[in-house]
Amino acid sequence: MGFFDRLKEGLAKTKAALVDKVTSIMTVFRKIDEELFEELEEALIQGDVGVETSMKLVESLRKEVRARGLKNGEELLPVMKELVADMLGSEVEPLMMAPSGPTVILVVGVNGVGKTTTIGKLAHHLKEDRGLSVMLAAADTFRAAAIDQLMVWGERAGVPVVAQGEGADPAAVAFDGVKAAREQGYDVLLIDTAGRLHNKVNLMEELRKIKRVIQKEVPEAPHETLLVLDATTGQNAVQQTKLFKEVAGVTAIALTKLDGTAKGGVVVAVCDQESVPVKYIGVGERIDDLQPFDPTAFVDALFATGKV
Repeated sequence: MGFFDRLKEGLAKTKAALVDKVTSIMTVFRKIDEELFEELEEALIQGDVGVETSMKLVESLRKEVRARGLKNGEELLPVMKELVADMLGSEVEPLMMAPSGPTVILVVGVNGVGKTTTIGKLAHHLKEDRGLSVMLAAADTFRAAAIDQLMVWGERAGVPVVAQGEGADPAAVAFDGVKAAREQGYDVLLIDTAGRLHNKVNLMEELRKIKRVIQKEVPEAPHETLLVLDATTGQNAVQQTKLFKEVAGVTAIALTKLDGTAKGGVVVAVCDQESVPVKYIGVGERIDDLQPFDPTAFVDALFATGKV
């Protein structure tokens, strides 16, 4: 099964909770009126598109109905698909790569979102699909389990891991990683960071220190600050994006666990409300189930008819 089919399969619950419900409303309400628009807005909100984005989508739909002279509810679905596609953008957004020397990617996110797993899968993708040499740095020294887990993923992906013990200075580990990656000629360094948020100030200071230290070796680093979000948390993903933009200057998003959740509509909310590009999505447990986010393929899979 190709990735598009896996995506289509993984989005089945989101499709049922969002698109199928929207389609049902459009079919039941053959006449386009205010009641139809209210039902659609409610369905979008329940499908985790978020209040603000849902209202914006429905208002855009109203304008399109007037502009195109539409009369029948069944004519609305292709228009809705166009509007969602516009919000997500049409281009695949690649990772920002350094023109020379190692590309340094700082990976952030709360505990439990699959951050370390995502790093392992991203390392595999960059190595196997893009032919790049990759190194990992275990700068989440707050939990011993995080270091051990990253070591395991490093072995699975076949990439080296720079690590110290639990409680080590995260900035020192990050510095060692950047130094090793630069001296040994690696293309990409992925730095894992702590995900605790009980004290925002401490986390902000820790990330600032990491950035200061790694810039001594690579002045323009990090080239990306990648936020890992768990799709199953729905609207919490939007709140986490807001927070990490403030704390860490997030430049890209990896959205995990899209398979098996009905809350995949949050992709639309994040792209619309936070203006941070989703660059990777995960739709399974396999090492190759993290892939670059293709907005067009995502919308096609979400609005697809028939079964895989």
